[in-house]
Amino acid sequence: MEEEPPTTVAAQANSASSADPAVGLRAVVALYRLAETLEALQVRNARSKGWSWQEIADALGVSKQAVHKKHSGRT
Repeated sequence: MEEEPPTTVAAQANSASSADPAVGLRAVVALYRLAETLEALQVRNARSKGWSWQEIADALGVSKQAVHKKHSGRT
């Protein structure tokens, strides 16, 4: 029987260090997707508040070109 995936972020983070690669990798994917969703949300938030692409890039620790390429087409 397949184990149900954890439902909280804390449980996902704990599962990411599982000795079982299937459990750990599923948790890593879930956390990655959550991080991507939160990044997109906060980039939209920053842009709506007038932040420049450079300010967002600095906050994320990436280049202006990288953040612009990744997020400029999203609404």
